[in-house]
Amino acid sequence: MAPAAAPLLARLALAVAVLSLAAPASAAAKCRHTNLTAGFSADLTMLQHQLRGTVRLDPSGACALQLTRFDLLAASPSARFWAADGASLHDLAAGRPFSPLPLNSTFRNATLTLPFSAPLPPLLALFDPDASSDLGHVFLPASNSSSNSTTNTTATALAFPAPTMFDNCLQLTDAYRLRWTLNATSSSVEIGLEAAVGSEYYMAFGWADPKANSPAMVRSDVVVAGFTEEGMPFAEDYYITDYSECSMGKDDSPVSGVCPDSAYDGGNNDSRLVYGHRRDGVSFVRYRRKLDSEDAKYDVAVGAAEEMAVVWAIGKLRPPDTLRPHYLPQNHGGPRDETFGLMRVNLSEAVDSCLGPLDADNKQDQDRIIADGKTPLVVTSAPALRYPNPPNPDKVIYINKKEAPLLKVERGVPVHFSVQAGHDVALYVTSDPIGGNATLRNKTEVIYAGGPGSHGVPATPMDLVWLPDRNTPDLVYYQSLYEAKMGWKVQVVDGGLSDMYNSSVLLDDQQVTLFWTLSADSISIAARGEKKSGYLAVGFGSEMVNTYAYVGWVGNDGVGRVKTYWIDGKSATGIHETPENLTYVRCKSEDGIITFEFTRPLKPLCTGRVECKNIIDPTTPLKVVWAMGASWSGDDLTDSNMHSVTSSRPIRVLLLRGSAEAEQDLRPVLAVHGFMMFVAWGILLPGGILSARYLKSLKGDGWYQIHVYLQYSGIAIMFLGVLFAAAELRGFYVSSVHVKFGVAALLLAGFQPLNAYFRPKRPANGEVPPRNRVLWEYLHVITGRSAIIVGVVALFTGMKHLGHRYDSENAEGLTWALMLWVLSVIVVALSLEYKEVKRRGSDRSIKGHWVLGNTEEDDTVDLLHPDSSARSSESRPSGVMEVQLEPLTR
Repeated sequence: MAPAAAPLLARLALAVAVLSLAAPASAAAKCRHTNLTAGFSADLTMLQHQLRGTVRLDPSGACALQLTRFDLLAASPSARFWAADGASLHDLAAGRPFSPLPLNSTFRNATLTLPFSAPLPPLLALFDPDASSDLGHVFLPASNSSSNSTTNTTATALAFPAPTMFDNCLQLTDAYRLRWTLNATSSSVEIGLEAAVGSEYYMAFGWADPKANSPAMVRSDVVVAGFTEEGMPFAEDYYITDYSECSMGKDDSPVSGVCPDSAYDGGNNDSRLVYGHRRDGVSFVRYRRKLDSEDAKYDVAVGAAEEMAVVWAIGKLRPPDTLRPHYLPQNHGGPRDETFGLMRVNLSEAVDSCLGPLDADNKQDQDRIIADGKTPLVVTSAPALRYPNPPNPDKVIYINKKEAPLLKVERGVPVHFSVQAGHDVALYVTSDPIGGNATLRNKTEVIYAGGPGSHGVPATPMDLVWLPDRNTPDLVYYQSLYEAKMGWKVQVVDGGLSDMYNSSVLLDDQQVTLFWTLSADSISIAARGEKKSGYLAVGFGSEMVNTYAYVGWVGNDGVGRVKTYWIDGKSATGIHETPENLTYVRCKSEDGIITFEFTRPLKPLCTGRVECKNIIDPTTPLKVVWAMGASWSGDDLTDSNMHSVTSSRPIRVLLLRGSAEAEQDLRPVLAVHGFMMFVAWGILLPGGILSARYLKSLKGDGWYQIHVYLQYSGIAIMFLGVLFAAAELRGFYVSSVHVKFGVAALLLAGFQPLNAYFRPKRPANGEVPPRNRVLWEYLHVITGRSAIIVGVVALFTGMKHLGHRYDSENAEGLTWALMLWVLSVIVVALSLEYKEVKRRGSDRSIKGHWVLGNTEEDDTVDLLHPDSSARSSESRPSGVMEVQLEPLTR
């Protein structure tokens, strides 16, 4: 190489070096949408889903944000990175998606790049717009800020990192982590204890006695961290002198056990709580302690660059009481390296063995309340402290003094609210997770209870009763009508089909249970098989042929289905699917036991199709049959889909009664009822009327005794028949036509003895009958004959009811026999009437020759006594003049 070329090469090398040093700055300046420097860094604030991560400007100079050490438990499919002007509910609702990246999967120490093509927003959040839920966020400097302001903002962000972020993380167990950041300049260390445990657990970490021959719990200096009953975090120094719960000592006894430093003579709490929270079932507490507190008796001096023995434990925590004013860790129990452990740690070494967020089994960490249907739930309002779904207003709903608890209710069990939250909080139960009169923005909102009038104060509370039913979704929300996001979730669980439905009955062979609830124009039905099967079918009809059947089964994809079919044959070709309007459909299989539910209108809203005739009339018994089989298909059916077991006979279900009773066969007592009514209304009572009409020509009062005895016997048998039926049916129900006519006949017949008791006195011979006597005679005759007519109609309607209700093979024959009997009685009455007319005509022809007395009876006497005639003749003079003829002796 020529010597002259050396200076040129040197200048080229210097230029390349300068360009390489200037490349990041110039590249960073290429993004015109932000003034952030390449060194910008800010931590995400954790609100939910164990969010952690650091946001930086992409060092390559592209218009993108780089997210490092990113942890997140899977969120809902609608959650996105979100651009907003602030962290309030209003600002977030008015924001927009920042990135299309979905967040419905778990991220573990991930590195993401989020490009942007517009000025950066003031706030970058992870937001779920469907639930209006902020998972976490980070504030960004304004894009139009000057370099100085940007630098200051960046410095501020770096000076105040998120309290959940640390330099190091050590995995102690699958559920317990140790995080720390060493501050060498201030000779202190900030420690974060994090565990997926319940709120009643403690987390302990500390240093073992460095003078001991081997690391041990005894004489170790630990910090016990946890949460109070009110949910407030704490972290306190403890010194262990024995493997036992702390004994505070009495008289001259020393303090011993696992006791706080402040319990010992001269001891102090040298740890300082920095931050603490419970999120997603995970406890997190951050505290600070000096490396050397100068308390040589109860604290261990920690070397910043020295590997030292440490101890840790997790376990139950006993809250303080009047005798023990401190939280006392219980024996952690369990195996080593799961509930306690000993190891060596050097705070100066970089450690990051924590992969991803902790995932607790139970993430619903807020207080829970189970409604029992008896004790009212007191609804109040108070400032928000630990609302489970940020952002939220300053004031939220409390139930039984618990902030926005998870409310658990059972279908079929009433929930009683005593609303005392103030007149500006109107409680209502809604399908919308945000509330605040969500109908204004969510037209599909369903309100299940409450509304504008559901507000009150402690002096005048408002009582609200809500009855979750089978149509209530598994998850709803209690909210305020006037302010969004004041309440929280209501978990609706099945309390058993018997709780969700008003009535139930075991079908034939006790292999299927039918449940139902009637409403004004619809019916909710559930059917549960009592034996294992692949499908369950319930039909409305006398047999499977010519029946509307509802079939429930769980397909190979695990999805339950319910479909309606019209069956007009015994083979697979006779089964026709019908598009019936079924709502609230459910079907599940538990260990092979099929249960399905649906709601349908009583009268189908259609005409002309076969399913339009599938009408349910609650006033008449519903005939129900069932079948089970090995498998069912929603597509083409074959004979392999036919049932393997079926009911042997239909069951008649009385829907209106609302009782757990099915009418099956014609019961003997009801047969006796029918026979007794025939004897009363077909023989005795008509016979009594005929005797009064046509037997007055008999000598004496025989006709009257026959009339009275037959009428009273008929009425007595009639009442006995009614009592038999009411006792057998366990009630008196005026629902069918037969019962209505029977009641009318019963009232008319019962009126006759009362009418006879107030009978006016008969006038003397030759006197004109008084008006009340004439009216009584007309009333007595008209009501008596009307009773017979109504009673005979009740007999015929009873026969019709028998045939419709029990499918009696003899019902038609018995009806014809009854008709012949009635006709024969009518023929006899007509013949007797004809003879009576002839007799009266002959009586009138000889009436002018009859001069001695009156042959009509006197009904003022008691004709029920056998000797009434003799006493009557003796007690009053005869109306006949007696003439004695004596012979003349002159």
